[in-house]
Amino acid sequence: MGSGLLGRVVDSQGQPLDHGGPLQDVVALPMDRSPINAMERDPVREPLDTGVRAINALLTVGRGQRLGLFAGSGVGKSVLLGMMARYTQADVIVVGLIGERGREVKEFVEDILGEEDRGRAVVVAAPADAPPLLRMQGAAYATAMAEHFRDQGRHVLLLMDSLTRYAMAQREIALAIGEPPATKGYPPSCFAKLPALVERSGNGLNGRGSITAFYTVLSEGDDQQDPIADAARAILDGHIVLSRALAESGHYPAIDIEQSASRVMHNVVPRTHFDLARGFRAIYSRYQKSRDLIQVGAYMSGSDPLLDEAIRLQPGMTAFLQQDMFEAAAMDDCLVAMDQVLNA
Repeated sequence: MGSGLLGRVVDSQGQPLDHGGPLQDVVALPMDRSPINAMERDPVREPLDTGVRAINALLTVGRGQRLGLFAGSGVGKSVLLGMMARYTQADVIVVGLIGERGREVKEFVEDILGEEDRGRAVVVAAPADAPPLLRMQGAAYATAMAEHFRDQGRHVLLLMDSLTRYAMAQREIALAIGEPPATKGYPPSCFAKLPALVERSGNGLNGRGSITAFYTVLSEGDDQQDPIADAARAILDGHIVLSRALAESGHYPAIDIEQSASRVMHNVVPRTHFDLARGFRAIYSRYQKSRDLIQVGAYMSGSDPLLDEAIRLQPGMTAFLQQDMFEAAAMDDCLVAMDQVLNA
């Protein structure tokens, strides 16, 4: 642990992978820590600007919150994670690439983080070809590192890709030692390990430092009732669902705002923002429910004033929800833009 890790890429055992020489200014500390007393944690009360318009406006994140990015393979989880790594306001970024493709490690460091943000980030890489014990240790190491920086009073952004691969590593180990499979091949120990890992992030003692965490969750076959996705949704403070249908139509980031929710949004935004977001979602949802009727020409204009309004506002709402991966959207600008869309 230590500030000498910033700007470096290490494996699950803290060994450098970036040919940058031996680590300097680091100390050896235990990875297992006692959990923080729930009554001594600060509640989530302060909004966090992620730089992503759809999230800032409709799924506002609080500092110290833990969210999941739920999607099938190839829908844009890693790109959205990269956008948040680049634009989120944080003192330190800890990235855990657990069980994912090996080629993504260098791409994430060079293309997504870049030189500007690399100095405040540390990447822990345990790719898919690493043994399951090392993949699990990589996730534990990244979390312990985030805790170390949080205990120093820093605001940490923890990005873990992915929570599902962590559970799969635990499944390999549990099945190898004879534990019986319970739910779709996952032994009971998998579902005990997830909260033990996730609960370590969050706000520190009495407002000293925070860990805001984003965990990607792979929904196998785009099934939102996948056992790991279902377990993760229950223990996280919100979920952002990415839609394959939106991605296939070129809508990026492919966030399905109807299925997504931030459980702390009402605590971190003013009432005017919350009401605007609720109005936006209601109109957007009204259009989506009648989309098939509109496309086949079965809807007659004038028969439903609310739907007429939704049809009129739909182009602006769709444009509002789309964003280029190299474009940042500040929180205040998102609120102004959302108000302009609704009152166009």
